[in-house]
Amino acid sequence: MGKDSRRVLVVGGSFSGLCVARALKSDFQVTIVDAKEYFEYTPGVLRAYVKPRHLDALTFNLQPVIETKMGCKYIWGEVKKIDGAERTASIKPIFGQDAETIAFDYCVICAGCNFGPFHKWGESLWFPTIHEEGRANGSWPHLDERFLEGRRRHILEEYGRLHALNERSASVLVVGAGFIGVEWVTELQHFFPNMKLTIIDFLPKCLGPLPDKAAVYCDSYMKKVGIATHYNIKYAPKEPAFWAGIGLPNGVDKEYVCIGVKASNYFMPAETLSDKGPGGGGWILMDMSLAVTDKQGKKWGADDKGFGRVYAVGDCNYGCVESPGKPLDEWTLPPVAKISYPGEEQAVIACSNIRQVDKIVYQGLEAKIQDMHWPWGAGMFATSLGPHDACFVAGASWKKNSGILTLWGAASAVQKEIIEASKVDECQYGLIGRLFWHFVHHTPVHLFGKGPRFGYAH
Repeated sequence: MGKDSRRVLVVGGSFSGLCVARALKSDFQVTIVDAKEYFEYTPGVLRAYVKPRHLDALTFNLQPVIETKMGCKYIWGEVKKIDGAERTASIKPIFGQDAETIAFDYCVICAGCNFGPFHKWGESLWFPTIHEEGRANGSWPHLDERFLEGRRRHILEEYGRLHALNERSASVLVVGAGFIGVEWVTELQHFFPNMKLTIIDFLPKCLGPLPDKAAVYCDSYMKKVGIATHYNIKYAPKEPAFWAGIGLPNGVDKEYVCIGVKASNYFMPAETLSDKGPGGGGWILMDMSLAVTDKQGKKWGADDKGFGRVYAVGDCNYGCVESPGKPLDEWTLPPVAKISYPGEEQAVIACSNIRQVDKIVYQGLEAKIQDMHWPWGAGMFATSLGPHDACFVAGASWKKNSGILTLWGAASAVQKEIIEASKVDECQYGLIGRLFWHFVHHTPVHLFGKGPRFGYAH
């Protein structure tokens, strides 16, 4: 198998997209397409809004990393359509008026998701507005976040608003006490201490399904620093009783909604997208090999031998393989959290299957297709409480209140800083980051979790 043989198109320069490119670049022609010119470390972007210079530590331009360091190709443009049968993608380049057609032998979709479930296009502060339809109908049309400078300008504008709110000791409501909500309200408290902060959630505690000890730790921290917490509260901003119930009868000066995720797979045909799921559905359906399927479970865009050629990994996919009529514990693949580790683990498995299919179809060799599993790392959650405190949960699963609070306080805050710096370095193709994280997804022996005992076939 030579590098001049088969073409792999990677949709999205995300954690998992760059992971795919690193894994396949030595044996395939790999092209990454992304609608923005830069990588952004999403788990750290909250800090950038309260400390704008932190954005520099979270971002880098994709082109020099992908083309110079990694030896792959990069297209700055938006994927408008993927044709599985023809194995082509329609891509609108950043400076082009018309879409261009790119052919591929394999495609790995790593397009991620958005974070505004109540907005038609999933618009939020936490992910740049980069899709054509979203930009045209968005709340900040004067900014083009496909450019790093546009993203920087947006963060500076919001920082200015926060500074003004702090100057007049404004009241701020954060809706949703999950990871994003808790991190956001504690960042606001640390950097803008004059604000009067309140956080609410529909559930009876913060951090949703995580263990009680983690929820108690975070709730205690928020109360200690003067953040008002209210749980078992339905968000109903048009009802006076709602505001009275949280001790704010006159409302607030600013609201931030930090609830859930929303799919942004606009380029995929309807038959490949779920009718349900977070944010109302629209997630890419896949089988246990991570090949894209239609709603009947048939591989979409399969070759004449029935092998999948289009794969979906990370936050863009449905995140589970249901077993109708069975309880959650007995599903073929129970729901996987939309965080970075499972996406990268899925990327490793998808790359393994591409190699296996290539051996069978083009080399006439025997090979085994790998099944996805519920990855042990999907149960690791690090939640910041401002820059000097945090808590870390390991061993969580799809079961509510599972996992163990393993680290907290300043030590956990340092841990999260190390994770952030090393992950950005790895994605930037830095040696230290790659050495640091390589064996996390390439352990030769799996002692726990549901992966294969002796790793994946390559």
